[in-house]
Amino acid sequence: MSAPATDARTAHADGVERLLESYRAVPPAASVRLAKRTSNLFRTRTKTDAPGLDTSGLTGVISVDPEAKTADVAGMCTYDDLVAATLPYGLAPLVVPQLKTITLGGAVTGLGIESTSFRNGLPHESVLEMDILTGAGDVLTTSPVEHPELYRAFPNSYGTLGYAVRLRIELEPVEPFVALRHVRFHSIDDLVAAMDRIVDTGLHDGVPVDYLDGVVFSAVESYLCLGTQTAAPGPVSDYTRQRIYYRSLQHDDGVTADRLTIHDYLWRWDTDWFWCSEAFGAQHPLVRRVWPRHHRRSSSYAKLMTLERRFDIGDRLERLKNRPARERVIQDVEIPIDRCAEFLDWFLATVPIEPIWLCPLRLRDGRGTDAGWPLYPMRPQQTYVNVGFWSTVPVGSTEGTSNRLIEQKVSELDGHKSLYSESFYSREEFDELYGGPSYRNAKERYDPDSRLLDLYAKAVQRR
Repeated sequence: MSAPATDARTAHADGVERLLESYRAVPPAASVRLAKRTSNLFRTRTKTDAPGLDTSGLTGVISVDPEAKTADVAGMCTYDDLVAATLPYGLAPLVVPQLKTITLGGAVTGLGIESTSFRNGLPHESVLEMDILTGAGDVLTTSPVEHPELYRAFPNSYGTLGYAVRLRIELEPVEPFVALRHVRFHSIDDLVAAMDRIVDTGLHDGVPVDYLDGVVFSAVESYLCLGTQTAAPGPVSDYTRQRIYYRSLQHDDGVTADRLTIHDYLWRWDTDWFWCSEAFGAQHPLVRRVWPRHHRRSSSYAKLMTLERRFDIGDRLERLKNRPARERVIQDVEIPIDRCAEFLDWFLATVPIEPIWLCPLRLRDGRGTDAGWPLYPMRPQQTYVNVGFWSTVPVGSTEGTSNRLIEQKVSELDGHKSLYSESFYSREEFDELYGGPSYRNAKERYDPDSRLLDLYAKAVQRR
């Protein structure tokens, strides 16, 4: 074992001890929560004066094993730091969520997705084992054979069954560049049909597809973005400066080509937070020239959005313009691919938000709910499409009018909704959709005194 790896393991052990000390310092009547500087959750939370858990020593990569193609990673390590540690070995996590500050533990307990998900599933499926701090104050090593009930129930539990302290994950080889093809479609039906064929075959026009996602600008303008790994040298684009990645997709007809380094491909969406940087003026040419590059990233926009919500800036501006307040519709939903066109047609006609992100996925193991992931049940061998939309709409007659409509439509189409943002389900609906019986069994065993919040209380009641 190398000295750096030994040092990292020692630092990790010290971090675990500090975490446990902070756990013991939380008053027995208070809910246990993390103390963290950043978050990729987009729902309001009840404020608390209770001290949070000290995760400051759990932010690094412990080791990378290039021969076994695995990495041991602390739970609060960001994907930015994880990718920086694996790319020098020509390796990457099987799924790298789009935003640099997403943590590995967060992506596993809260679900993550990206353009490899059509072949690699979701981040938690590449976890070989993980150490979890439970509500009972124990650090347990979990895997398909050790504490399998907790291992299986952990994804989509959002910290209500425990916190990932260490994760051992699979890695895959990557080439230094990604060759891109952006395919224009004039109908949603045609785009979804092409996506379905690519997921099944891994090819488009006879060329392998390693990365697959898409963008819908309107009912008559949409694109599939096809990436193929390559070692061939050549010029590459840079979308961290004046050019904006999602705008580079747009063209009148046919296919356009582009190239990125693997690093820039993995973070292509982070610079402009997909397209949400526009709300802060960061896409205006003059503003962009003076906006520091190191602040042109998702974490900066998230901080600005936190300030906006704290001081109600958006609604104040709307009132000055004699316009109604706005409802935030920040959601990702999974729709079976055979109902995807139906959902998109409905959404474009009902909810005034565009562009829309599309990302197909399939579970890797194909073993179904019983052996699979009960808190986010998806059918084996079924292709789903993640549909992401992040904006605001005029408020309706009741709280969350548009969000409630979307929830109803997603359930009608046998889909699921991620829980990182606001939800409005009844307790009965929630239990049916998110593995209520399995969750309660794991909760009773691993958090018997309810030191951690309940999932429904956290996701819907915003505690």
